[in-house]
Amino acid sequence: MLRRFEALGRQCPERVHALLITHEHSDHSSGMAQMARHWNCSAYLTEPTHREILKMYPEGPIAKMQRVEYLRAGERFQIGDIEVNPFTIPHDAADPVGYAFKTGSTKVAIVTDLGYLPEHVKNHLREADFLILESNHDLNMLKVGRYPWHVKQRVMSRTGHLSNTVVSEFLADAELFDGRARHLVLAHVSEENNTPEIARICAEQALGQRSVEFAFRGTLHVASQRTPLGPFDL
Repeated sequence: MLRRFEALGRQCPERVHALLITHEHSDHSSGMAQMARHWNCSAYLTEPTHREILKMYPEGPIAKMQRVEYLRAGERFQIGDIEVNPFTIPHDAADPVGYAFKTGSTKVAIVTDLGYLPEHVKNHLREADFLILESNHDLNMLKVGRYPWHVKQRVMSRTGHLSNTVVSEFLADAELFDGRARHLVLAHVSEENNTPEIARICAEQALGQRSVEFAFRGTLHVASQRTPLGPFDL
């Protein structure tokens, strides 16, 4: 995270008020203790997620963390002037959540690591000015790729990850995606079973199917695991 700030030519924030954790999988939680210590701030996560993380790192710095705040999906709370709305997502973790943030008239929503888009998730993504949405894999690349079959089944399951196809169906449908986002970021793009180019083309084709009345007029971005995006002006 610190290197990414530097890569953007920005100073690392001197003050961070909170860290918000979505679920216990290591690519989403392993740096929690170090970052909380660096900024002397609290980590917010669900109690089941915290229990699983403690099982994963029973003797590491996470076990010694003092500033942990529990949240529950569906229960809004405030961090400074930001309203935080965590919501349940379908993923193979203890108690995974996505987040919607509001401050003033601005809304930011982020949801990755989910096998499909339930109606309540779609509702939380509505009216977002800035939307970060998983577009994890290309189905054909996944099926012919080198992952073991049981891993392929997991990724394709309803508690796995979103494919480019599912995301495209969502983006093309004006009744599901309102298209008002000023910035749309495709995230959690697999380096093994997808490419940024394929993810972008699929999304662009889907957005191009929308009627003029409900056209998407924002900017489309594809997040990289190597190079940071931003900053974004909201």
